[in-house]
Amino acid sequence: MTEILGAIDIGASSGRVIAGVLSDSGLELHEVTRFPNDPVTKGNQLYWDFDALMTAIREGLGKLGDFAVARGTTVNSIGIDTWAVDYGLVDADGNLVATPRHYRDERNLLGVNVVHEMISQAQLYKENGLQFQPFNTLYQLTAEQLQNPEFLAKASSILLMPDLISFFLTGVRRAEVTNASTTGLLGVSSHDWNIPLCEKLGIETSLLPELIAPGEIYGALIGFEHDGLRGTVVKAVASHDTASAVLAVPKLDEHGAFLSSGTWSLIGAELVTPVLSDASAQANFTNELGVNNTIRFLKNLSGLWLLQESLRTWGLNVDDVLEGAKYESTDARIDVNDPEFAAPGDMPARIQVHVNRRGEKVPQTPAQITRCILESLADAYAAAIQELQHITGRNINQLNIVGGGSQNELLNQLAADRCGIPVLAGPVEATAIGNLMAQTGIANKREFIAKTFQPKLFRPTKNEE
Repeated sequence: MTEILGAIDIGASSGRVIAGVLSDSGLELHEVTRFPNDPVTKGNQLYWDFDALMTAIREGLGKLGDFAVARGTTVNSIGIDTWAVDYGLVDADGNLVATPRHYRDERNLLGVNVVHEMISQAQLYKENGLQFQPFNTLYQLTAEQLQNPEFLAKASSILLMPDLISFFLTGVRRAEVTNASTTGLLGVSSHDWNIPLCEKLGIETSLLPELIAPGEIYGALIGFEHDGLRGTVVKAVASHDTASAVLAVPKLDEHGAFLSSGTWSLIGAELVTPVLSDASAQANFTNELGVNNTIRFLKNLSGLWLLQESLRTWGLNVDDVLEGAKYESTDARIDVNDPEFAAPGDMPARIQVHVNRRGEKVPQTPAQITRCILESLADAYAAAIQELQHITGRNINQLNIVGGGSQNELLNQLAADRCGIPVLAGPVEATAIGNLMAQTGIANKREFIAKTFQPKLFRPTKNEE
């Protein structure tokens, strides 16, 4: 029997609505709409354009309904995944209290300082298992308390972005657990809200919604009279986009590592229990929840954001610079996680200053700068694999790259060469695939995915020192 499922898949720069046609023979993906998701600057503050986002989502759902009607059926269910950590505040009447802030907003640093005066990063790691990132939700909420306490006073719920979108589509306020695990407010072992930690930080616990697991139902769509959307429900999926992407890794065993490659590079392994050792904390690995209470033990590295911002500055497209980068060689390197690369702006100039400061030959052309970025990312991947093996005691013999970055064949080959292990690249649409598969009752989801979406193999071509 054939089912039509919908995936609302939104990243930090764009969003899509995907129709998934599920049958015994596999899963077909049909992109029904794509839309930008650009931040908005007000003064020196950075926001998401949530109104524009919801307008695009509603239009996309209409097109999804059209797709189903054209096939003589209706959409069975819809899942929503987005980036992590950001949230909206909703009042008792269901109104958004304020426009959601962007995780790259500089106010987060204020929250970091205040939180760490109350509880050390070492103790936080024992409580929530999360790597330090200045944009983690608990820091954002602390900054909110200091700068806009009136917003929190008006709010009756804190909803992370996928839950916020779901609320405006169903009227139901719940929090999906894989994404909730990125807030810093979830107990690393209990997988429930850490009430004592919230109280210590002064976060009103009544604002935290009931938790929901992937596969459970938020509620039925409201406000849609479209024939193709009659009876459609919104299901919880692995609503943190990385959790959905990891679910879609075709092969992931105890000797495999995953890399979700996009704006960010999330590299790690799937574990049964969290790792809270001093070595893990020092290496800044994080323990986030996956489907079925698995642990996504991973390191968050900057990713193709470096190239995306460079392309925006140059006014070029990615194919132009990648073709040239193939024929470049450079010893220039950058620390891809240096905070100077975090904010939007003239990325090529920042890279040149960074390289010059290191005393290395500065890349000049777009192709040279691109090669520097990709070589630096490959170095970071290799270092993370070494750390992963040391901390977990596992022997990693394969890296599975999924997401949009898996299309970058030069980076895939550099990763294989630098890590010294085979790289399996794909599926490209891993996040949408994971989103759709979480809505199904299929038991062995990865086996099903592997039969439908076959990855491309990259073998190491040289020994790297």
